[in-house]
Amino acid sequence: MRAPDVPSVPNVLSESQVRQTAKSIAAAQESSGALPWFTGGHTDPWDHVESAMALAAAGLVEEAEAAYEWSRRAQRPDGSWPMEFRNGVVHNSDSDSNFCAYLAVGVWHHYLITGNRDFAESMWPSVRAGLDFVVEMQEPSGEIFWARGSGGEACPEALLTGNSSIHHSLLCGLLLARLVDDPQPEWEFAKYTLGHAIRQHPESFSLKDEYSMDWYYPILGGAVRGGAAAARIDSRWDDFVVEGLGIRCVDHRPWVTGAETCELVLALDAMGEHTRALEQFAAMQHLRDPDGSYWTGLVYSDGKRWPVEQTTWTGGAMILAADALSRTTPGHGIFRDAAAPVGLPIGADRCGDYCHASGSPV
Repeated sequence: MRAPDVPSVPNVLSESQVRQTAKSIAAAQESSGALPWFTGGHTDPWDHVESAMALAAAGLVEEAEAAYEWSRRAQRPDGSWPMEFRNGVVHNSDSDSNFCAYLAVGVWHHYLITGNRDFAESMWPSVRAGLDFVVEMQEPSGEIFWARGSGGEACPEALLTGNSSIHHSLLCGLLLARLVDDPQPEWEFAKYTLGHAIRQHPESFSLKDEYSMDWYYPILGGAVRGGAAAARIDSRWDDFVVEGLGIRCVDHRPWVTGAETCELVLALDAMGEHTRALEQFAAMQHLRDPDGSYWTGLVYSDGKRWPVEQTTWTGGAMILAADALSRTTPGHGIFRDAAAPVGLPIGADRCGDYCHASGSPV
């Protein structure tokens, strides 16, 4: 059997280097299948899935499937996951809505790469339960609260980055629902109203615009495209982009981070901005360690890497960005296609065009 193609980016990163990064991620994997931030570090359900996606993109399919099996086993009966595990023990039992939604993206990505329908069908109950849990946290105006406490109480705050990622998760969940012939019309409505809130009602979300993720995530998650996406990127480019180093995590701090830079690469690629995407991908490579792993960030004012850790999810974001730029695996377009219409039309976006059952305008 021919080995799967592994992404590479000419003049920036070779196939063997990408494979080396994937092996550095797999080296941190626990016997349970969990993918912690680094060996001995904690595991959260979102970054765990991102790392699993990277493993599959680099051809480490068995390791990726072991990670998804961990997700299936770690899920609670209500469809949620605890926010944090450490060495198999729950360290934070609260539930983050974005964390609970993201399995849908990982499972759809894995299906695209492998074509393994049996795998998708085996994971479908977990995806469905997770998204059902998340949709129950949606407000009539479209936004989704970010968390529930361990006692089930909602944290009445909506975060733009997390909601933008959930928008993508709902799309992937709907595509999986179509694949397994289990329609979820309530998710269609949830995705539409959430997208509308992201595009038209910034007041629905807590203001955290000092973070670069709030800048590009509405594009990465597929809720914003076209001229609005271009204007959004141009409006704050100089606030976040540091020439030759990548992007700041926070606009007022001299700290560039690799994962955020690679996510911006994915957003730019989704917009068709290949040249700028490639430039930023090349710029973040100073964070690469000789063993193939990636340091989280650099405080460029003093030249120190901080925090002093090489994170699986930074390497994971890099592999996914390399795949998007190189168009290598069948899953390379998963972020580019995040704006694909499913169900309710994305274009009818005026307040009042659609209403919730309660009669509230969306």
